[in-house]
Amino acid sequence: MTILESHSANNGFRISNKLIELLELRDGPRQLQQHGRGEAVALHLARVALVCVKMLGVLETVARRVTKKNETKDNNSFPFKEVFLDRSEQEDVPTLIDRKDNVFIISNRKSKYPVLQLDLTLISDLVVVIVSATCGGIAFACLGQPVITGYLLAGSIIGPGGFSFVNELVETVAQFGVIFLLFALGLEFSTAKLRAVRAVAVLGGLLQIILFMFLCGISATLCGGKTKEGVFVGVLLSMSSTAVVLKFLMEKNSINALHGQVTVGILVLQDCAVGLLFALLPILSGASGLLHGVASMTKSLVLLISFLGILSILSRTCVPWFLKLMISLSSQTNELYQLAAVAFCLLFAWCSDKLGLSLELGSFAAGVMISTTDLAQHTLEQIEPIRNLFAALFLASIGMLINVHFLWNHVDILLAAVILVITIKTFIVSIVVKGFGYNNKTSLLVGMSLAQIGEFAFVLLSRASSIHLIEGKLYLLLLGTTALSLVTTPLLFKMIPAVVHLGVLLRWFSVDSNQVELGLKGEVLRIDSGKRINLIIQGPHDS
Repeated sequence: MTILESHSANNGFRISNKLIELLELRDGPRQLQQHGRGEAVALHLARVALVCVKMLGVLETVARRVTKKNETKDNNSFPFKEVFLDRSEQEDVPTLIDRKDNVFIISNRKSKYPVLQLDLTLISDLVVVIVSATCGGIAFACLGQPVITGYLLAGSIIGPGGFSFVNELVETVAQFGVIFLLFALGLEFSTAKLRAVRAVAVLGGLLQIILFMFLCGISATLCGGKTKEGVFVGVLLSMSSTAVVLKFLMEKNSINALHGQVTVGILVLQDCAVGLLFALLPILSGASGLLHGVASMTKSLVLLISFLGILSILSRTCVPWFLKLMISLSSQTNELYQLAAVAFCLLFAWCSDKLGLSLELGSFAAGVMISTTDLAQHTLEQIEPIRNLFAALFLASIGMLINVHFLWNHVDILLAAVILVITIKTFIVSIVVKGFGYNNKTSLLVGMSLAQIGEFAFVLLSRASSIHLIEGKLYLLLLGTTALSLVTTPLLFKMIPAVVHLGVLLRWFSVDSNQVELGLKGEVLRIDSGKRINLIIQGPHDS
């Protein structure tokens, strides 16, 4: 890179004009033939030089060159040695981004050596979020309340809706919390237990999505609203929070309970349906034709089936060999095995996202693949500290989406909306589960567990708003309702024992139905018809 300094703005303008002429005459046709984009790059360099002259009176050259694989000669190499000049003073290195997202770094005139550029804003945000989540968790733990509530409220205080201590950069890092939560769930998951509840998980999960879409669409039409907005609200209501619900089920040791297995099965179905729901949005908005939308949904379904089929084959062939290799190579501290487990999870989450499915589905599938081996428990022990850290970070970032001022100004409307959502979701989900032969208690517990709106609703809302599917007022109402429903989820789980006790007193539940568990051998399950069936289920890690 070459650096020219001009103390006069007029001289700078003359230099920049000469540079433009030189680049157009010398590099135009020839570079266009050789490199395809050479002329465009040259003209861009001239524009950058002109901007620098106008603003600073200093002309600097910038360059972006993609070297071909066969360009190995010295005469074709770029002269980087001229960059390292004097480092007597420090100066920020500005960057420019063109309309094609190409990044151009202006040469630092006073740097002698290449220096790693640290993102201090991101580091500061992470420090604030982690410290705040810790303080919130400690406070609520001392009060005997779920620490998740502390994480959510801490995020709401430091976020843009509170004191604005944190920027949006932390949300991307916090997404790892969902990935590792679902990966850990997959490690603890038993395919035998999933088969025991597959009917209600698959058919019941699909049925509740369709019911919400149908009922909300009809309600919107009868109230004089737009049918497509009603259907979208139904899509939104049908999704529950996988991360928050799983966190509570793990804390209560309810994953292996019958209602826990049914809840997890429906959540997995919802994660599988993410790609299909995304394909449905353009159809509702009219952005794409019906035929194109159906083709897009069919493509997503084919990709989903193919992806799961490939993972099933890998879990029987390559995965056991890979894990045993990592065990043999790991030292006593297991750092290599821990890193390999994280990489394994992130790889399949990334592949799932690239296929248009979801990160959550890929990470859960990665955990299920390992759960079929003998190293599932060892992998879970290695991943738990990482999971807990990023889970707290994720829940705090969810709290950051809560606008405290908006909630306070519209608390009456939002509280009424949240109560309505919880009531409707509990009722519909309970009816669906009851229809598959489960008793009253199990049906109600599943309904209460899935009564909130999931964090994925924020993504759906953003997408729907960008394609003008919903109006601004409805967007804000749904955003606030979703955030508030997540905050009230800990309270809802705290109410479950009281609801169960009340149900026993009112004889809604049979007295012995509170012993229903699926994770034990020889467990006796009661069905409402009074028949007894014995399920001998081998746990995932029974010895």
